[in-house]
Order: sequence, then structure tokens, then C-alpha cells
Amino acid sequence: MFTAPDKGPFCFGKDKTVLTIYFAAGQSRWPDYAAPLRTALAEAGIEAQLSPQCDDPSAVDYVIFAPGGEIADFTPFTRTKAVLNLWAGVEKIVSLPGLTQPLCRMVDPALTSGMVEWVVGHCLRHHLGMDRHIINPAHIWDPTCPPIASERPIAMLGMGALGEACARALQALGFPVTGWSRTPKTLEGLPCLHGEDGLRSALGCAQIAVLLLPSTPDTQGLLNAERLALMPKGAVILNPGRGPLIDDDALIAALDSGQIGHATLDVFRTEPLPAAHPFWSHPGVTVTPHIAAETRPQSASRVIVENIRRGEAGLPFLHLVDLARGY
Repeated sequence: MFTAPDKGPFCFGKDKTVLTIYFAAGQSRWPDYAAPLRTALAEAGIEAQLSPQCDDPSAVDYVIFAPGGEIADFTPFTRTKAVLNLWAGVEKIVSLPGLTQPLCRMVDPALTSGMVEWVVGHCLRHHLGMDRHIINPAHIWDPTCPPIASERPIAMLGMGALGEACARALQALGFPVTGWSRTPKTLEGLPCLHGEDGLRSALGCAQIAVLLLPSTPDTQGLLNAERLALMPKGAVILNPGRGPLIDDDALIAALDSGQIGHATLDVFRTEPLPAAHPFWSHPGVTVTPHIAAETRPQSASRVIVENIRRGEAGLPFLHLVDLARGY
């Protein structure tokens, strides 16, 4: 008998079931995940055959997946009870053929912490104007002080688990944060707007805008020339969400005109970012190589195994994706 804290009892019964779990997240990831997954399964009292190989898709109980993994068509996985993604983003999975099984995205405390640290760090960097002191070859003595946090409005575009965590961390530092999502959302102590009018309002006062939306047909090119023009002159863009959220050409034009003061970008339409892409050489762009929030094998393995435990106990899966909406 295994009892998870506050989760209810879980027992395989007298004849213990041996689950078949296919690690289809890419051979390169297997060495990092094999031991943490096996440890998490053992701690949960789950007996399983865990392998990065699959000879019989119809015998697989659970699939652990990531974009670029081993499956291009889920149709043969007729017994599979859930597809468990190692990434928070699922836009490269939901369109795969045959995906009718429950799909769970990764919501990992360690991943969330990494995203909060990246967002807060770069917000403070731009808020305090740190670049002009760190990179100052002319030794210019400029004692201009930045405003205090309460005078620097921030828009958080995307109010899922990551967006809310980042927004609340910034609020704790005194920044006035306005959230925006495509659909209505109510969060205690955090103003949230939605729809086109809400987006225009959020951008209209945001000196810093953080993008943490999923990539869907409705969010492609969300920050275009028209919406960039709504922001206060010299505003800053941070994008640790998804590359297609921004119209690249419109952003470069807004940077060239001074409408946007700087853009710090962690995600791109093509990754790795091609060496010839103008973002690399533009003085108003900081490129970070998709490091804002990385899945950590130790903590992610516990998240994956908790969903397996719930599936076997007849409990609802956590972090289910709406396949019709794509997130």
C-alpha cells in the first residue's frame, strides 16, 4: 500500500500490475531521466517496465514524450492511458496524428522557479538600467536614478501557472502588474484583463511587457506593429514564452525607430537562432538561448510519476491539455 500525502491511498492489489512505460522523449534525454524516473516509480510503489524502446505500441500504458521524440503518430498506442509531456509547451504535440489520449503538460516547481528567476532578473535589469553601467567603455558618469518599482507598470501576457507565478513575484517587489489572457480569468489581488480591448489597455501603460502565452493559431504574431505602437515609447519586451508570439520584422522596425527600447528574447521561430538572423547583431536585442525555464529530470520525474499514480488510482490527471484549444 502506498499513500501519497493528501492524495488518498493507492494499491495495485494482490496481483501487482506491471505497467509498460515508453520513454519516447528522445534517446539523448534517456541517460538523464532513467535513474530519476526509476527512483520516483519505486518511491511510489509502482512496478513498471520503463524503456526508451517500444516493440509493441499496443501494449504501452503510458508514454513520456517531448517534441522531437520517437513518435510521429499516436494511432497505434491503443492501450495508452495518458501522454505525459516533459515540456510546458505542447504546440508541437497536439497536431500529431492519432492523438486522442489524455495529454498532460509539465508543471514542475523547479521549472516554475527557473522561469520566475529569469523574468524577475531581466525585469530588474531593465528597470534599473543595469546595462549602461555594466557596459560603459567610455566611462560616462551618469548619476540618473531609475524610478522605484511602483512607478514601473508591467504587463504579463499569459496568466497560466508560469505567468501567475512571475506576476506575483514582481508584485512582491512593488511592481504594478496587469495580467492579460485570451479568456476571462479572476485571480485574487492580481488584475487580469482579456480580449482585444484588454490587450490594448494592458499594453498601453506597460513599460515592460512579458510574454508567457502558448503558441496557437490565435497567438501567432500577437505583438505586431499595431500593438507595439500602443506601448509607451522606449518600452521593453521580454519573451520567454514562444517565438511565434512576436512579428520579428515589426519588432526590429520598432527597435530601429525607438518605439521599443529593448527586447530580451529567449525563444525564437527557428532554434537555434540562425547565425545570420538580425537579432544577433541588433544593439537593442539580447538573445538568451532558450534557458529561461528548463525541465529538471529529478523534479520532473516526480511530476510524471504522480500522474501515473493518479491514472492507476482512477483519479483525474493533473495539468490536462484541452486538445481542441491546443493548450
